[in-house]
Amino acid sequence: MVLIFAVAAFVSTIFGGLFALRFKDKLHLILGFSAGAVIGVALFDLLPESVELIGDHYQVTTATALIAVGFAAFMILDRLLVIHAHGDDIHCENEKHSGFHGAITLSIHSFLDGFGIGLAFKVSPAVGVIVAVAVLAHDFSDGINTVNYILKNRGRDKTAFTWLIIDAVAPMMGIISTFFFSVSSAVLGLILAVFCGFFLYIGASDLLPESHHRHPRAMTTLMTILGMAVLYAAIYFAG
Repeated sequence: MVLIFAVAAFVSTIFGGLFALRFKDKLHLILGFSAGAVIGVALFDLLPESVELIGDHYQVTTATALIAVGFAAFMILDRLLVIHAHGDDIHCENEKHSGFHGAITLSIHSFLDGFGIGLAFKVSPAVGVIVAVAVLAHDFSDGINTVNYILKNRGRDKTAFTWLIIDAVAPMMGIISTFFFSVSSAVLGLILAVFCGFFLYIGASDLLPESHHRHPRAMTTLMTILGMAVLYAAIYFAG
């Protein structure tokens, strides 16, 4: 089943990039929903699973500390390597150079998404599916951001599509990489806590502001709430 989601991650990223090229006026709704979905999976799935897996091996405060570490680590990665640019506010001496670094960092970011899916399936198929659904929503926005980043930095459509392919392959490689090692349930719980921090940052500090950047509308907010509600319902019925 995990291989099916590896292919789905590739397809989701490609669709996101193509969507960015054709339906720019609807991006805020998609990004708003994606923000809610990613935040929802962090709060409703990764956090409780992490606490449950660490059991008596570690204190709950250890998990929450690692969530903060994951959040801070992704923030530093974002700030230092310039993962995303918002709107037209791009100030760079070499815009094409900035676009290249932004695209390659997005691809690393997508690899980590796939790695998270693979680890989630090591917990259980139900947890794997829930995490995969959230990542697929995020991969869709990653495809959007990859294309937008190259085009905003004066890259050509051909260059944007090339980086879109690279970004789409990255989560597949992340998933496949988890086939080659195994960890204890307690260690897996700690890793999931870090990914919880990743997802909180991605949703709250990346997707959510981007969804409101050009369209600060009530509908965008409702889509974010809907994304959280849908993930809560999916997690609840998945048991």
